[in-house]
Amino acid sequence: MRQDDLYINKIDWISIAIYAVLVIIGWINIYAAVYDEQSIKSIFDFSINSGKQLVWIGTAVLLITVIMVADYRLFENLALILYGFFIILLIITPFIGKEVNGQILSVGFGNFRIQPAEFAKFATALALAKVMERPIFDLGQIKYQIKAIAVIMVPVILIMLQPDTGTAMVYFAFFIMLYREGMPQWYYVLGLSFVAITLLSLGIENNLYLAIAVGVIILILILLGKKKIPRILSLIGIGILIVGYSYSIDYVVSKLPEHQQNRIMVLFNPNLDPLGVGWNVTQSKIAIGSGGFFGKGYLEGTQTKFDFVPEQHTDFIFCTLGEEFGWLGSFVVIGLFCALLIRLVMLAERQKNRFSRIYGYCVISILLFHFMINIAMTVGLFPVVGIPLPFFSYGGSSLWSFTILLFIFIKLDSHRIQLLSRIG
Repeated sequence: MRQDDLYINKIDWISIAIYAVLVIIGWINIYAAVYDEQSIKSIFDFSINSGKQLVWIGTAVLLITVIMVADYRLFENLALILYGFFIILLIITPFIGKEVNGQILSVGFGNFRIQPAEFAKFATALALAKVMERPIFDLGQIKYQIKAIAVIMVPVILIMLQPDTGTAMVYFAFFIMLYREGMPQWYYVLGLSFVAITLLSLGIENNLYLAIAVGVIILILILLGKKKIPRILSLIGIGILIVGYSYSIDYVVSKLPEHQQNRIMVLFNPNLDPLGVGWNVTQSKIAIGSGGFFGKGYLEGTQTKFDFVPEQHTDFIFCTLGEEFGWLGSFVVIGLFCALLIRLVMLAERQKNRFSRIYGYCVISILLFHFMINIAMTVGLFPVVGIPLPFFSYGGSSLWSFTILLFIFIKLDSHRIQLLSRIG
């Protein structure tokens, strides 16, 4: 059997099939989101978003072709170079980029523009895999923890300067991969504790109640445990830190841009300003709820037709699906995303080459984070942070970056035998 035949047989066609179905369903929903009965245009009309998305889909196919015919060793060899290139691009974006709604996110010429922060995701994934591929890289040691975290935090800091808080948050998804590779669990316990305290601080009008609750819990722990001075002092110190942190949340939130403050407040009080800052989420939930079990039918969504939900073809594309295809359609799409993620976990676990496995879990982490946060945004369980639904939302940078991210891993998986022989 020729080597090319062996390579073709090793391609994971299941992942590719799920990707194709998600892209097609996303495309027809983009058409539904921009459909206007008064001026009916074909889904292939390049003057509307569905036609433009079709162009992005076609170019994505070209990118897939390039990735699949390229030498699989190229991605490992160029990992740090690509990372450095996109870091430089992120540095210069605020100076040469185009400003939209107070954010400088894209660079390019004329109508052709890309968002470096989107493409930096796969570059960061490759860089992490390259930095961590050596067997001596042990996340149980602090020096290796610092190296891995530094690779993640450099793009995070640069993206925050644009400022693009939503995209910057996505990079923390890489900590899912770090957990798989042996990052100490106390990092995650500490992180989740801070998240819980943050949510409680934002959700409780008066932080004094939280301080009293923390004091009571600390007192109970002191009374129930051993009465040793170091232990008592440690518990008191922890209590002081928690209370101090909770009071600092209000100060930090007050320094955020006004639109971000409003999004956070609406999360805890959806009725705060239903005709203003809460409009998007309120109308999104109405659209999804009105779809019922089977939906209103394709191109029959009233919330969609009358543009009640802003950005419905991008960040809020899921509510178009919910309104027109109902609970059943939403269940199918969520099932497809879950199937893809489960499949990618299976592929990652069968990798014997550490570079491929780490990169695979980076792909899983990014897709999982986007999938969960985007849907949580549309149903009011998470602040609106401008995170697209992978393969579904309108936009060239989004589709290209997710396509590159996924198909590099599919390419690496198809050559796992050759990669294994290199280890040997």
